[in-house]
Amino acid sequence: MSERVLPYQHAPVIDLQLLILQKAGIQLFIKREDQNHPHISGNKWWKLKYNLEAAQQQGHHTLLTFGGAYSNHIYATAAAAHELGLTSIGIIRGEETLPLNGTLAFAKSRGMQLHYVSREAYRNKNSIEFIQSLHDRFGEFYLIPEGGTNALAIKGVAEFAQQLQQEIVFDYVCLPVGTGGTIAGLIAGMNEQTQVVGISVLKNGEFLVDEVNNLLKNFSDRVYGNWYIETSYHHGGYAKTNPQLLAFINTMKEQHQLPLDPVYTAKLLWGVFDMVEKGKFKPGSTVLAVHTGGLQGHGFR
Repeated sequence: MSERVLPYQHAPVIDLQLLILQKAGIQLFIKREDQNHPHISGNKWWKLKYNLEAAQQQGHHTLLTFGGAYSNHIYATAAAAHELGLTSIGIIRGEETLPLNGTLAFAKSRGMQLHYVSREAYRNKNSIEFIQSLHDRFGEFYLIPEGGTNALAIKGVAEFAQQLQQEIVFDYVCLPVGTGGTIAGLIAGMNEQTQVVGISVLKNGEFLVDEVNNLLKNFSDRVYGNWYIETSYHHGGYAKTNPQLLAFINTMKEQHQLPLDPVYTAKLLWGVFDMVEKGKFKPGSTVLAVHTGGLQGHGFR
């Protein structure tokens, strides 16, 4: 089977002009990586790149992965499989709810077979026994972990980090953090002078530091000291929101033509602005925020 490659559209960088930034002496750029592909956008393109290559090289015809009902990763994997002529299976946390939401309806329209498991069973998704039970049920497949996070994903994002450094000069790069794979890739791919700042979208996200350290340890022998994770901008937890965050999303869309999603990128920029106000970035520095996509399931395109 000849390998097929997903198309990639070079995403623009925008210069956000705001009084709060001027007062603090900070220049803020947004990398609109949400525009790199119509369906496999943002960090998902980079996390899937080498996994898709490996699946094809190993002769697999089916991808199997995991996610919740609003998972950007499920959406992107279904789109990628369809585009490359592969079959896909999504192991979905929780019971089926009809009608399907936009994310799952799209995944199904791209041929993904949706298989629902209880939240209790889902916790065992990494166990040998659970994965064997999936093989017994579905046959052979190439397994991509939840969120797409593995060593091949980190390799892809590290490549993205190197591309960024050739494109623009910056002192800090900021991004939302869910499973830790994207930030691990950026840390690995950045030079030591650039600070990588993660904004946790999870409540009690302090555990993510150990997750990222483990991912980096498995990826490289190097020790990285150029990063940290902010954990106070989750707005109640994963996929939780409030009127202030929704108002912020509307303001950014109306005044700056910048669409944000409530799960990841709105919390990212909210956190960046708060850090600017609190003087957490050195005056005179340039901050790059990575728009990681995720707009499709929330009507915020």
